[in-house]
Amino acid sequence: MSTFRAGSLWLFRLFGIDVYLHWSWILIAIFQIQSSANAAQDDRSWLLPIYESSRWYAIQYVALFGIVLLHEFGHALACRQVGGSADTIVLWPLGGIAYVRPPQRPGAYFWTALAGPLVNFLLVPLLGIVAFLDLGIDWSALSPDLPYFLKVIWGINLFLLLFNVMPVYPLDGGQILHGLLWYLIGQAESLMVVSILGMALGGAAMVLSLLIGSLWLSVLSAFVFFTANMGFRHGRMLSKLLSNPRHSDAACPACGFAPPQGNFWLCDECGTRFDTFDCRAQCPGCGKLFRITACPNCAKQHPINEWFDAAKKYENPSYTPHA
Repeated sequence: MSTFRAGSLWLFRLFGIDVYLHWSWILIAIFQIQSSANAAQDDRSWLLPIYESSRWYAIQYVALFGIVLLHEFGHALACRQVGGSADTIVLWPLGGIAYVRPPQRPGAYFWTALAGPLVNFLLVPLLGIVAFLDLGIDWSALSPDLPYFLKVIWGINLFLLLFNVMPVYPLDGGQILHGLLWYLIGQAESLMVVSILGMALGGAAMVLSLLIGSLWLSVLSAFVFFTANMGFRHGRMLSKLLSNPRHSDAACPACGFAPPQGNFWLCDECGTRFDTFDCRAQCPGCGKLFRITACPNCAKQHPINEWFDAAKKYENPSYTPHA
C-alpha cells in the first residue's frame, strides 16, 4: 500500500479516511477524455455518448470517479461498522481501492464486500428519478447536454453495479461469494475457489482482448488474472498456516488468533527462516530483532511481548500485563 500511495496526490480527508489520487489517473484522464471526444465527433463508436460541448466528456469522467469514490466509501465505512479499520482510499485509472481490514469473520468480510455494490444499487433509483422523471426542472435550460448527461451517468452506475457483482475474485462479487463460502468450507478454501474463478475469467478475457484488439480489456483482464493468482497463492499459504499446530503461549492482541508453529518468518537481512515466537522475534541467523509482528489472521501489528501477554489475558481475563 505504501508504494502505491507514494505515487499519489492527497485530495482530502472525510470521516477520518484519507483520499488519494494516483498520478497515473491524471495522464489516463487526459488521454481518455480527448480520445472520447475525438471518437464521438468522428462518429467512430456508437458506444460513446455524443455531447454538443466537449467539456461534458471531462465532466462525465470526473462524475464516473465520483461514483467510484462513493462505492469505496461504502466499503470503508462498512468495515469500520463491524469493528475493522479503514483509513485510506486511492483512486487510480482502473477504479478505486479502499484499504480495508475487517475482522477475520465471514460475516464482517461479507458485509464489507457487499457495502460497495450496495451504494451503486441505491444510486440506481436515485439517479433514475433525476434523469428520467419530470421533477419540474428544465435541465436543458442550464445546458442542452445536461439531460443527456444525467441519463448517461445513470447508465454508467448501473454498468458498474452489474460488473462489480460478477462472482469472480477480486471483483466485489467474488469477495461476496468468498464471504458466503467461508461459512461452508472455511476461509482458505473459499478464497482458493473464487480465485480459480477469477483466473479462469481473466484468462478468457485476455484471449478475447487479443482477438478484438482492445487495450482496455487487455489491461483489465490482466489485472483480474494476476490479482486472482495472488489470491490463490495466499489461500494456499493460509490453508497451511491454519492446519499447523498453534502456539499456546501467544495470541494476537487484536483478534485472539493463536499463531502457527513453524518457520514461516523470513529474515530480510540474512534470509534465515525461523519461528518468531520460539525465538522471541530475534533471527537466529544474524541476531536481527523484529520489534513488531503482523498477525497472519487480521494483519494488525504488535510488539512481540504483547502477543505473550495477550495469551495470558485470554486464558485469565484478570491477568495484568507487565509494564
